[in-house]
This record gives sequence, structure tokens and C-alpha cells, in this order.
Amino acid sequence: MTATTDLVPYEEALASYDPVMGLEVHVELGTRTKMFCGCSTELGAPPNSQTCPTCLGLPGALPVMNASGVESAIRIGLALNCEIAEWCRFARKNYFYPDMPKNFQTSQYDEPIAYNGYLDVQLEDGTTFRVEIERAHMEEDTGKSTHVGGATGRIHGAQHSLLDYNRAGIPLIEIVTKPIVGAGERAPEVARAYVAELRELIKALGVSEARMEMGQMRCDVNLSLMPKGSEKFGTRSETKNVNSLRSVERAARFEIERHAAVLNSGATVVQETRHFHEDQGTTTSGRIKEEAEDYRYFPEPDLVPVAPAREWVDELRRGLPELPLQRRNRLREEWDVSAHDMQSILNAGAIEPIVATIEAGADSTAARKWWMGELARHANETGVEPGALPITPVQVARVATLVQEGSLNDKLARQVIEGVLAGEGGPDEVVEKRGLKVVSDEGALTTAVEEAIAGNAAIADKIRGGKVAAAGALVGAVMKATRGQADAARVKELILEKLGVTES
Repeated sequence: MTATTDLVPYEEALASYDPVMGLEVHVELGTRTKMFCGCSTELGAPPNSQTCPTCLGLPGALPVMNASGVESAIRIGLALNCEIAEWCRFARKNYFYPDMPKNFQTSQYDEPIAYNGYLDVQLEDGTTFRVEIERAHMEEDTGKSTHVGGATGRIHGAQHSLLDYNRAGIPLIEIVTKPIVGAGERAPEVARAYVAELRELIKALGVSEARMEMGQMRCDVNLSLMPKGSEKFGTRSETKNVNSLRSVERAARFEIERHAAVLNSGATVVQETRHFHEDQGTTTSGRIKEEAEDYRYFPEPDLVPVAPAREWVDELRRGLPELPLQRRNRLREEWDVSAHDMQSILNAGAIEPIVATIEAGADSTAARKWWMGELARHANETGVEPGALPITPVQVARVATLVQEGSLNDKLARQVIEGVLAGEGGPDEVVEKRGLKVVSDEGALTTAVEEAIAGNAAIADKIRGGKVAAAGALVGAVMKATRGQADAARVKELILEKLGVTES
């Protein structure tokens, strides 16, 4: 196999091969207790403090199913347009798990709780791509391994490893797509859009916070290439535990370039797991990928089958919230924005802050303006989501109201927002402390206008001669004199009045 540094340029790879993807997304459910025991799932506890004989796999301990986990699984399946099994069961997935003390994972194999669904996703240009869902099944998470020593933080080169079993047994839903074909050069974009839409759906259902940076949601990117015109899938690689939307896209793109290089050289792609390196945007080999039979699946003898009543499933279906794509389409119509603009709002993570700001009294145009402008800039500079900024939607709505009332202009409003973000208090406090109110005293404004005209006689003559556009220079002089605290539109009106000019 070629080294990972040997790549075929992306466009060249797509000229010869068609990519085939499969995405496996693991979601940690936000239940209070683990999937098969009563141990807490709360984050941040000391290592191995949230364990019991059941999740440690001690002899004689028996699992009991978490009903809330089953309900969450069904709701996810319904939201993904899946069929819900009338009868299914768990199985044991066997291989050496250093971070799973039972040495097997309780999962579902050939009898998932949900299957045969789809999720429609919108791409950057507003087009919709349907991703078919193979299955969504229940299982438990493994513990956490910390490899000590070495330069990479991985097991290779480490001096020793530490194991924390607090996470072992936390409920997981694994959502597996059918092979994604036909995306062509947009395959990486489709991968990112799918995981993004799935994350929004999971959050809307309230079954998980789905925070990828915390491992609550992670994606395995399966990818293979087949020569143009072929219908036979190539050998796949599986890039494991990719934990950001950007990385999902980059991993898919890198693997396309790498696979093409391997195939062009006449070598054979190895079926293996791979690690994604965020700092370099590359993948490296992990281990040879097992087939299903290598896991020696067999039905879990200590758990009863799951047979959800149809009445319960129908009740859960009726209780589903408005799903993200439907909601965005509704908001897009209400806000009268383009599909591209709505996608930009989604990408910026600003939908919820904007909605909350509108609910606090701002109109949609003002709410979008501040969250997608000044606040988006601050969010980018600080590396956080807009909703995590130290300013509330109520405060943003108050800034919008002050602008609408004429108490602030846009320049002053930006200073108010800066003050709120700096912890100087709410908008009204910042206005008071910094003395930022618009100068509305007609006498003071008239004096400033007269001084600007007197100090710029040549410009004033141009305006009298019909060059109204030259008034901008006088407006600027007045704004400077008032430290930006005048209403520019009113200043222009006063200038033209004083010069006896009517704007056509």
C-alpha cells in the first residue's frame, strides 16, 4: 500500500473513480443511568467512581434494560423515517476490549430496533440529498483508555495505559447508513451535511446534547472507490471516531485521494480502520478491519427481547417535535430569506439565538443582523458558538429596540454590544456608563451642522450647486464632532435644510 503522503489530486481522483460512503454515527443518550445498570452517567466524576458489579462484568451480576434508553431509540428511529421492529433482541459482540471489562459489548446485531429509513439533508447551494438509513440499533459504550507516554497519545509508543470505566455501559444509539452512492465530487460535503443534520435532529428530540467535541456524538467514515462505469464496490476503509463536522468532510476527502493513489499504483486497498489526525487532515492505519463473523455474535441470554407495543410507538410518533429541516423551511419563509442565507445561519450556529431574540421582542431582520454580523464576528474570534457568548437574546433584543427608538445608531450599538460582552452590564447600563446615547437635542445638532458648514465652505457650495452626494463629507464632520452619537439621517436632513437644497 502506498504511504499516506502519496495522494492523487481530488479532481483527478473523481475523474477516474466514483466514491461510495457509509457513515456510522454513535450517539450517547442523555439518560440519567447506564443502559443495563443504575450507575450514574454524569460527566466529570473521578475515574472508576461510577461503576458497579454489572457494568464491571463481575460474576453473577445481571443486566436490566433502561426503559428510557429504549424510548429514545424508538423516537430516533421514528424521526429518521424508520420502521420500528415489533420484536428485537440484544446480542453479545465478542473480541478483546481492554476498555470493556466484560470483554464483550452488549449490542444489537441482526435484529435492530429501527431499520430502513432515510434523512433528507440540504447542501450548501440549497439542493436536497437523501441519505438512506440501514439501521439504528441500541448498544452500550466502552470505557475510556488514556495512553501515557509517547508523543501521540495513542497506544503505539505509550509506556502504559490507564482505564476509566465510568463511561462503560452508557447507552448508545448507532445509526448506520446504506451505501451512499451518486454524490460524486460532493461526497465529502454530503457526509458533513448528513452528520450536521443528524446532530440537529438528535438535539431537537432532546435525547442527547450531541456535543461532538465531548464525544457525545462521533462518526466512523467508511469509504471506497469504484472505477467509473463499474457497479462493484471497492474495498473500504473505516476512519474511526471523527469528532467534528469539519473533520468528517476532511477525512472523506483525504481517503478519496489516498484510495485513488493506491488503486492507480496497481496496489490493493487494505480493509482496515484508520485514525484521523486533526492537525494534519490525514489518516493513518489502525488495525485490520474485522468482518461480522469475527465478532462471534450470539443472542444475549441475560436480557429479554424488546417488543414495543404498536400503541406506544404510535404515541411516540405523535409526540415528535417539529424536525429541524421542516422547522428551518418554516423559519425561512417567515424570515423571508434565501436557502443560501438560511444555510449560512445554520452553519454559524445562530438559529436558536435568533429565534430567542425574536421571541424577546426584536424583529427578524434586526435579530439576524446582529447575530450574523457583530456577534458572529466575536464568536469566530473567540472560537465559540454564538449562543455561548456572554450576551443573552434578551439583551440583543434590547439593543435592537434602542436602535429602533433612535436612542442608538449602528455604530453606538456595536459599542454597547462590546460593553455587554466585556461584562460591563446590560445594554442600558453600558449606554449610561459610556455615555453612548444618540444626540437628539435639535439645538446641539443644529450647532454642529452650522459649524461643519462654516468649516467646509467649498463643499457647501458644491451642495448648493446640486451635488447632493457631497453632503456625505459634512455628515462625516458632524458625526466626528458628536463622537458618532448623532443620527446620520437627521444630520443630512439638517444640512440640506440649512443650505436650502431639496434631495430629489
